[in-house]
Amino acid sequence: MSLNDIWFVLVGVLLAGYAVLDGFDLGVGMLHLVARGDEERRLSLNSIGPVWDGNEVWLVVGGGALFAAFPEAYATVFSGFYTAFMLLLMTLIFRGVAIEFRSKRPSPTWRSFWDTAFAAGSFGAALLIGVAFGNLAAGVPLDEHRNITLSFTGLLAPYPLLVGLSVVTLLALHGAIYLVVKTEGALQARMQAATDRLMIAFILLYVATTLVTLLHHEHLAAPFREHPALGLLPLAALLAVANIPREIHHGRPLRAFLSSGATIVLLMALVAIGLYPNLVLSDPHPELSLDIHNAASSPATLRVMLIIAAIGMPLVLGYTAVVYWIFRGKTRLGPHSY
Repeated sequence: MSLNDIWFVLVGVLLAGYAVLDGFDLGVGMLHLVARGDEERRLSLNSIGPVWDGNEVWLVVGGGALFAAFPEAYATVFSGFYTAFMLLLMTLIFRGVAIEFRSKRPSPTWRSFWDTAFAAGSFGAALLIGVAFGNLAAGVPLDEHRNITLSFTGLLAPYPLLVGLSVVTLLALHGAIYLVVKTEGALQARMQAATDRLMIAFILLYVATTLVTLLHHEHLAAPFREHPALGLLPLAALLAVANIPREIHHGRPLRAFLSSGATIVLLMALVAIGLYPNLVLSDPHPELSLDIHNAASSPATLRVMLIIAAIGMPLVLGYTAVVYWIFRGKTRLGPHSY
């Protein structure tokens, strides 16, 4: 495996880590208005309170790794999706401000405003991430200078929107299961009921997205036809999806949460394999695509950055594990809670 391949995998791992960890944060946010009363909404916020900002670090690290290893792809994506990324940044800022500001005043109007901002920011961030992911999976038009020639409205094509809605439902399901794990009583019962409805919505969208992908974006399925052994991955993704309602039915929400996390990772892996070795697929001119070779930094840069990653990644993983261990168990409200 070359340095370019290693960095392709490493960037994918970092982005998948962000999707799993901040994914349930976004899901909790989207379901925030389902919670009834001030106490339930405070429980919802405090279930992610100790971890939400640390989870977003994975996005920063993933973006940094993309910049270090594949600067050409980084420049193309961030310039081509500039408006979308600015909107994403605004939604993430709004979420963080809402979490911190909501409980600063006891006024119901004040808290209702920030509750709405938190839910809207979470939904907007999830949808924008999904739409961007759908565009990269389908391919985007690049000119001879490797610039994306789509406008912001052009990014909102039917397939990316379908992927975006699938991402929204999957992350909402991921967040609902997380709240079942972290809460008790009426809020837990409400979230458990929400998982049933979200599961149905996600399965319908998952089937629709799969069919459209197979019919209209054959490049994503080509590696699996050429290498039948890779067929184990779609099967694993299907089993992970099927295991979610099974674990919920048997009263094992933590296992259901692990299954929803595995679903996110496996679906991202399927797209990554479908795109490999491309990073930004050019459609309709694939010869203009940016891949792990023509978009990469020099071998010396990749080598030095890999050494830095080998030192830093265990620290990030260790910090994440310690935080989740310290704040394990059910969420309780205390004097220092949001």
